[in-house]
Amino acid sequence: MARSSAVASSKSGASKKLVIKNFKDRPKLAENYTEDTWLKLRDAVGAIQNSTSIKYNLEELYQAVENLCSYKVSPTLYKQLRQVCEDHVQAQIKQFREESLDNLSFLKRMNRCWQDHCRQTIMIRSIFLFLDRTYVLQNSLLPSIWDTGLELFRTHIVSDSGVQKRTVDGILEQIELERNGETVDRSLIRSLLGMLSDLQVYKDSFEERFLIETNRLYAAEGQRLMQQRDVPEYLHHVARRLEEENDRIMSYLDQSTQKPLISCVEKQLLGEHMTAMLQKGLSTMLDGNRVTELCLLYQLFSKVKGGLPTLLQFWRDYIKSFGGEIVCTPEKDKDMVQDLLDFKDKMDNVAQNCFARNEGFINAMKEAFETFINKRPNKPAELIAKYVDSKLRAGNKEATEEELERILDKIMIIFRFIHGKDVFEAFYKKDLAKRLLVGKSASVDAEKSMLSKLKHECGAAFTSKLEGMFKDMELSKDIMIQFKQHMQNQSEPSNIELTVNILTMGYWPSYIPMEVHLPPEMVKLQEVFKLFYLGKHSGRKLQWQPTLGHAVLKAEFKEGKKELQVSLFQTLVLLMFNEGEEFSVDEIRTATGIEEGELRRTLQSLACGKARVLNKNPRGKDVEDGDRFNFNNDFKHKLFRIKINQIQMKETVEEQVSTTERVFQDRQYQIDAAVVRIMKMRKTLSHNLLVSELYNQLKFPVKPGDLKKRIESLIDRDYMERDKETPNQYHYVA
Repeated sequence: MARSSAVASSKSGASKKLVIKNFKDRPKLAENYTEDTWLKLRDAVGAIQNSTSIKYNLEELYQAVENLCSYKVSPTLYKQLRQVCEDHVQAQIKQFREESLDNLSFLKRMNRCWQDHCRQTIMIRSIFLFLDRTYVLQNSLLPSIWDTGLELFRTHIVSDSGVQKRTVDGILEQIELERNGETVDRSLIRSLLGMLSDLQVYKDSFEERFLIETNRLYAAEGQRLMQQRDVPEYLHHVARRLEEENDRIMSYLDQSTQKPLISCVEKQLLGEHMTAMLQKGLSTMLDGNRVTELCLLYQLFSKVKGGLPTLLQFWRDYIKSFGGEIVCTPEKDKDMVQDLLDFKDKMDNVAQNCFARNEGFINAMKEAFETFINKRPNKPAELIAKYVDSKLRAGNKEATEEELERILDKIMIIFRFIHGKDVFEAFYKKDLAKRLLVGKSASVDAEKSMLSKLKHECGAAFTSKLEGMFKDMELSKDIMIQFKQHMQNQSEPSNIELTVNILTMGYWPSYIPMEVHLPPEMVKLQEVFKLFYLGKHSGRKLQWQPTLGHAVLKAEFKEGKKELQVSLFQTLVLLMFNEGEEFSVDEIRTATGIEEGELRRTLQSLACGKARVLNKNPRGKDVEDGDRFNFNNDFKHKLFRIKINQIQMKETVEEQVSTTERVFQDRQYQIDAAVVRIMKMRKTLSHNLLVSELYNQLKFPVKPGDLKKRIESLIDRDYMERDKETPNQYHYVA
């Protein structure tokens, strides 16, 4: 009314004095108005707090607050509102003093109180919004009405030690029940934790205790389950626990708890038991190829500090141990290479599919293979060469060309780990020679492919002799074409068809010459070839190797004519039966000149094998001194051409030692050459520097003692000399 009156007076042309008078009267009017309006607002706030109906229109109440603010009474209004709210909140504490309430009921009451308080504060703020957006906003030190509501609830309810303790105890109890598999009211926990977060007491009042309890729970659980369960089962349990805790974070815990909570679970269930887990279960899982569990193991260990380095060490040790057993057990030599290939495939699969192709794990595997495979010098190299021979030999029907190529690639991976590659070369060369000379090679393409792989791996020097062997075979074919043409021009053509392979001595393995008594026709034919060859290649020397010869004989039995594919030794024995009916072992030995052991094996193959073209008297599997032999005219066989295999004496220890000794001899020559080469270049060198330089140049493993012996040998032969004053110093002697 005062405002209308002033306007009316102005419009009616009233004096300025009257207007001023009215203006001065306004504070008094405002004071009355303020008191009435405040009472009305307080009633409304009380109704909101008590959840009863408000007598006044909300728009009217909002307008009343705006009017009061325009009368400059905002500070008083703010204080009065705060006091009313504080009185109400203080009164709420009583309901939480009841001792009879169980924890869940207490939590529900607390949640209801908090929800009511939030709803009431929002309602009150909407009425006092003008105050909040003007006076409070302009005074930066004053909290907003919402913040005031939070502050009052925090100060008078949640900060009460008894109330806070019961609230946190209740929440922790609910979480523990859920961890033990019981169903709880997640929305209740979410609401209460949201309350603690909004009131900014979450970290101090709840999180610290929560993490302590979590730590305690999982520490005990880890100790218990590590004893009760096997490792795969335990890993699945850990994965499930981590999933559950992540689900809790998504459902009701504050995001800030995620990192410390997950770290706590990982530390207690994994970090504390890494070594024990790997000792107890890694070997079992790798032996059983438990791919799923190994994937899980890697994933879990990658989460823990120091997890992967620990796993890497155990993985390396496992490979060394398992592989060492394969290599260092002589009883397993027969299957060593296949076992190594299978083991490598298995470990590759684990590294690729379970350990995420981790470069560190792949390198550790290579290092472990290299370590264990060289624990037993020379033998793995020898057996790998023999394994390759078995795969490249004719009659190997296990693999197609593609499969054979894959096998050779896998063998090359194992071959890379070997230090003594010269041992492999020696045995490989010996077996290759047999394949080429007896025509037992499964495929020239496969042979050339293997040679190409070796060349790529070890360089041209390594394969030069092997390539020379192939070249000899090709040149021999050309020579034989020319020889056949030469024989056709002879006046007395031979009824024997001769095929000769010319072998360059430096390329092929060294064979012990053996003198045998050949039939005159063969001797004559050899001389014809010798004259033919030396006529084309003067200055060369031919040395015949009867141990490598073979022949095809035409034989007549009661059943009819047959062809016998036999070795030269078998040929010499069988040809004797053209001259007589029966012979003793001594008579055959004298007539053929074949060495004792070789003769016994030859007779055994002809009289005791599958194709018995000779009869032995008395019968038996072994050839004895008193045995006599006659031609088996009743021999029968479904094939026309029959291959009579020579009884191959399993490679004797002497042969193996002989090959190994040749390698050792070659190594001595290489060491000598390397020492002379280094000393010639450096002129003067200390012993330690010379040895260091030798290790850099030599491509095979060698002991310091062996190097010392070679140096002494060179000093004795005047290639170098010791310094007279410093015995550890050497000088090159020009």
